[in-house]
Amino acid sequence: MQPTLEHSFETLFDWCRRHDFAGYDPFDALNSRLFQTTPLAQARLPRLLWTQLSKRSPVNLRRVALIPPQRNAKGVALFALASLANFRQRQTAESETEARALLADLWAMRVSGYHGAAWGYNFPWQSRNFFAPRGTPMIVPTAFAARALLAAHEIFGDDRYLQMAQSSCDFILRDLNRTISTDEELCFSYSPLDTTKIFNASLLAAETLATVGRVTGQAEFGELAMRAARFVIRRQNADGSWTYGVAPGQQWVDNFHTAYVLLSLFRIMKSVPETQPDIEAALRRGYEFWRERFFLADGWPKYYHDHLYPADAHAAATAIVTLQELQELDGGAQPFARTVADWTIRNLRDSRGFFYYQRRRFYRARTPYMRWTQAWMLYALGTLLAEQDS
Repeated sequence: MQPTLEHSFETLFDWCRRHDFAGYDPFDALNSRLFQTTPLAQARLPRLLWTQLSKRSPVNLRRVALIPPQRNAKGVALFALASLANFRQRQTAESETEARALLADLWAMRVSGYHGAAWGYNFPWQSRNFFAPRGTPMIVPTAFAARALLAAHEIFGDDRYLQMAQSSCDFILRDLNRTISTDEELCFSYSPLDTTKIFNASLLAAETLATVGRVTGQAEFGELAMRAARFVIRRQNADGSWTYGVAPGQQWVDNFHTAYVLLSLFRIMKSVPETQPDIEAALRRGYEFWRERFFLADGWPKYYHDHLYPADAHAAATAIVTLQELQELDGGAQPFARTVADWTIRNLRDSRGFFYYQRRRFYRARTPYMRWTQAWMLYALGTLLAEQDS
């Protein structure tokens, strides 16, 4: 018998608590004490190849490579969001205490030395575009931390959380590079170290500005968010999709980055109403492409729109969150979020409570990545439960 949604959420939460919300990550290969003793650690291509090998291997190499399980700031932000959803549903002192404890842990993980609150990853990261040393502040974990802090402010009415989220806007405005900046358009970099033009990353910065500005009444934040949204909208493909970024090596289209773009555009539109004429048509075209091309009718979440495999738990979780929030675009979004959740529980859940990374053609990649899979699934299932009980 398939576990219920409630049981899946509770057993996953218990599994994550027992591991102190710490674990492995698809991109933590450069934390390998073994790899770091070799000259390869100083060169771009070996770093990239080692990261991809560790990420894609059907066998978890991390113990052999001496990679320690650790907490990740974005993962803690997602666990905080899941705990806040749990509090919304239960309204108990215990659930409030747990949510506030995770938020306190998140705040303690911020990176010092910048103009505002910012968070980075617990590993050095070699992307296709740039290298970031461990702890380099980046917009993705920073935006999710701000999202959790804003949610806490809304739920608890505690202005301290708003002030914390507002501090992240100082990081965005004063430390990130503006790789495009005109009267019409704006693109924020991924980190203070790069000049990339990545759609979901720039929009996460814009979402943070827009959602904070809506609460604080800082209209200039909304204007900047509108320019950043315009940059992305004007580069939408004819079929409604978005590539990962502008550069020639960033021309792939995948499920969860598309979901990030859709959700950030929607949040900007709701926070800055004057953006609606610019955003709504593009948002609807993007949503239709995503909904039609990335899922099978039974909820199977494809990683790429043109390949059946891999089916990816991260893509499933981001889809559940995005579908729930975009219900006003599609009356069937909420039921389909439950369909995706049921498929993922049926196909990617381990009997011990955690979720596998991916289902590939001939095997399941079973490594229980903490941020990438468990934190996202807990956030997704928590919001689904809170929504159905509201």
